[in-house]
Amino acid sequence: WLRAALVLGAQLRALWLAAAVEVHTAKEVVAVNGTNQRLKCTFSSSSPVSQQLSVSWNFQPEDLSAHEPVFYYLKEPYQPPSGRFKDRVTWDGNIERHDVSIMVWNLKPSDNGTFTCQVTNWPDVYGTIGEVRLRVVQKVSFSEIHFLAVAIGSASGLMIIVVTAVIICRQHRRKARDRRMEAADSE
Repeated sequence: WLRAALVLGAQLRALWLAAAVEVHTAKEVVAVNGTNQRLKCTFSSSSPVSQQLSVSWNFQPEDLSAHEPVFYYLKEPYQPPSGRFKDRVTWDGNIERHDVSIMVWNLKPSDNGTFTCQVTNWPDVYGTIGEVRLRVVQKVSFSEIHFLAVAIGSASGLMIIVVTAVIICRQHRRKARDRRMEAADSE
């Protein structure tokens, strides 16, 4: 009996350790400078959502300087009291739907980097950490888009003209060759 109890205890412990929170995020998000972006983070847990559920969002800049806290949730959302994301991050999740997303307002190039989302849901305190790489790009002005469209359209039109000319020349040569062969056959 003792041996069976030890084996059962080891199996239950392994199952308890395997019961972990899994966090899901997009790998990369691209946003335009000056806009707002929702950073989606969802989770799955083998346990029901508990009152002890906590969410931590952190930021690692591209220059690999120190991590910065972005957002924290424990029974209610807590915005950062200071730092680059003060007054620029809001809660955009729904715990009951296993959604712990945030909204980052007025993006800047200095926001380029990796955001991490970590969820603990007692007793599932172990699990994966979601990572989202954010790239903030400059706006493309209408004149640049217009120039690009004209360039691509012109190149496409020129290519169609060249291909059509090559086909017409080949058909003309083939007809001329066929006429010469007919004339040689009739002689």
